[in-house]
Amino acid sequence: MAESGSESKFKNTPNPDGVLALRRLMDTLQQRAADRPPKSYTTKLLDGGIEKIGAKIREEAEELIEAAAEGEAAGREHFVYEAADLLYHTMVMLAWRGVDIDEIANELQRREGTSGLVEKASRAKKESTE
Repeated sequence: MAESGSESKFKNTPNPDGVLALRRLMDTLQQRAADRPPKSYTTKLLDGGIEKIGAKIREEAEELIEAAAEGEAAGREHFVYEAADLLYHTMVMLAWRGVDIDEIANELQRREGTSGLVEKASRAKKESTE
């Protein structure tokens, strides 16, 4: 995100429909997790559990990294496509674990305005006391 007083480097303005699309996708994934329709790619992933979903997340993360290396002009569309794939597969994992996207949004909101270094240090302290 852009620092205060500087111009945003993002080409798209905030899109409330995009947030709604994530909500609709989460609802669909949760429904697939409950119903397990037999001819659904999502069902196939869910039935494969952590191994199958995890493998897809790893694969999509690698593809996203490769797309990022393509450069701005040639690779932007490919990068967005791969980022969407990674997000979809991550959300499948959320549905598999019974975690809603709102829980992730709440955690991000909790971290908002906190330095990443401070947040990481607080996690390290918490983990060492457990």
